[in-house]
Amino acid sequence: MTDGSNGTISTAAQYDTALQPEAAYRHCRQIAKHHAKTFYLATLFLPKRLQNPIFAIYALLRTVDDLVDNAEEKLSEGTITRETINGLLEDWKTRLKACYRGETGDDPIMVAWNHTLESYPIAIEHPLELIEGVAMDIEFSPFSTFDELYIYCYKVASIVGLMTSEIFGYSDPEALRHAIDLGIAMQLTNILRDIGEDVDRGRIYIPLEDLERFGYSREEFMKKTMNDKFRNLMQFQIERARRYYLSSDKGIPMLQKESRLAVALSSVNYGNILNSIEENSYDVFSQRAYRSFSQKILTLPQVWRKSKASV
Repeated sequence: MTDGSNGTISTAAQYDTALQPEAAYRHCRQIAKHHAKTFYLATLFLPKRLQNPIFAIYALLRTVDDLVDNAEEKLSEGTITRETINGLLEDWKTRLKACYRGETGDDPIMVAWNHTLESYPIAIEHPLELIEGVAMDIEFSPFSTFDELYIYCYKVASIVGLMTSEIFGYSDPEALRHAIDLGIAMQLTNILRDIGEDVDRGRIYIPLEDLERFGYSREEFMKKTMNDKFRNLMQFQIERARRYYLSSDKGIPMLQKESRLAVALSSVNYGNILNSIEENSYDVFSQRAYRSFSQKILTLPQVWRKSKASV
């Protein structure tokens, strides 16, 4: 459902207080289907009983992320204050805490979360830390070191991996460490894919120490200068991301069998975005790397074999 103006998913206020879990989950599913094609494709390979709680997690992430994105724009226009933004985020935290007490109101995302919590032990600290991570984009400042960027990636992506791991199920707690690595890998991939768009917003997410390492200046970055220094910088970033994907692969056999295919599919298709960047000669300034639906489907045999691996 859209609001008829900008194609976004309708808000919780359009639902009544008697909203049932299945309707709430349908709302969350639509958010995922609308915004996250690679993610949504992977979830279709999960059993239905696992799909719904995964959609609930994604819907919360996306809704809070959109809130921050909209707030950033209004902040730059001077039509909203930082205090107002903080209030909106605190409201989400309050709603989450109420949800964990069994109070959902008419919000379909909270209804879906509350129903999910009846079966899966997702610690409240995880979604609260996720909100803190997303809020780091407000009044953004560049990351000086990779250690600083890692904290950001952990909060906005690895936390999601820790939450979804409780739904996927795992045989060894070590799987959680690899889930963290998959989150880092995916967020690094996002950053590399979106470099051009972020420059248009006046932002550099790549650590400044890495620009210095390759002698590529911030001024060159903001001017979208393509040269050998930039290509070397990109090769370095891609290899770093791939190391995290390799580590995350070790956790897939530790998941319950019914979850492995979906996680492996998501990992492979996201990782292949790095291949697209290379195929585009590292030009992330004028074109956005992506994988077509047919390319994603063609990975299925490879992914199926990976998902059948055992510890």
